[in-house]
Amino acid sequence: MPETMRKRIAVIDLGTNTCNLLIAEYLNQSYEILFQGKEVVKLGKGGIDKNMLTEDGLERAIQAIRKHQEKISKFPGSEIVIIATSAIREAINADWFQQQIKANTGLELLVISGDNEADLIFKGVKLAFGEIKDYSIILDIGGGSNEFILTEANQPIWKQSFPLGMARIIEHIPPSDPITSEEIQQINNYFKSRLDLLWNQTKNMRITDLIGCSGAFDTLADLIDQTEPGTKTRTKQQIKIDDFNQIYEKLINSTTAERKEMKGLESLRIEMIVPSVIFIKLIIDRLSILEIYQTDYALREGVLYELIFS
Repeated sequence: MPETMRKRIAVIDLGTNTCNLLIAEYLNQSYEILFQGKEVVKLGKGGIDKNMLTEDGLERAIQAIRKHQEKISKFPGSEIVIIATSAIREAINADWFQQQIKANTGLELLVISGDNEADLIFKGVKLAFGEIKDYSIILDIGGGSNEFILTEANQPIWKQSFPLGMARIIEHIPPSDPITSEEIQQINNYFKSRLDLLWNQTKNMRITDLIGCSGAFDTLADLIDQTEPGTKTRTKQQIKIDDFNQIYEKLINSTTAERKEMKGLESLRIEMIVPSVIFIKLIIDRLSILEIYQTDYALREGVLYELIFS
């Protein structure tokens, strides 16, 4: 791309568990991803069940954003967009948090609705897939919320954000080590009873494909491929149901110490991967899913999509 015409965007996604960065260059309808990075923030730690953001969480967020700003400075001319999702959206002290972020980083935190989040995730997946098969269900598993998007004719026909993120579940039902079958049942019942909107929406539909984006699905792909986290870029990769079931059994029967030794499982996911796979298995079984796909593309790439195609 000619130097004078291309534009640069840096998208920071301040989630419940991680603060993710995407830096990209774009011109017309072509783009190039220049850098991707991630910092752990764990905003939900010690307060998400009360919808409170803590001083500690704020400190971790400020540090993460500053590290990202340092990285962005190496890509001059980048427009910076910083988006906040579930943990901040639901927090009763969100205004205080936003003010502190502005005071300490100079950045204006854009807190988006669950509907807007789902919309951006869909656009990110569309950027990765091009064409999305009819009646696919897209799922983004977060620390604070989970977004579902149902597709037809390459468009979202239904989308919903549920405040059932994995950081919330762990605070609500702290699992044993290893998790017990009673706790698995408890977690399943907790999810099942709170997903009526999804069950009603899909009850007369033949959904074949589950498209998973973000942390838990990236981890599944890393565990299956036996690759170190963050070393393999995947625009679109199939996860065979048998492979998923194998990893599921391995994870629910594992201790924390055993998970620490698993290749492909980053430290951030050691605790949350267990409720994540319980959740994924529930969706696969309940909707009779035939194929699973994983993509690295999600909310940040959705922002990029909007810039390219607006």
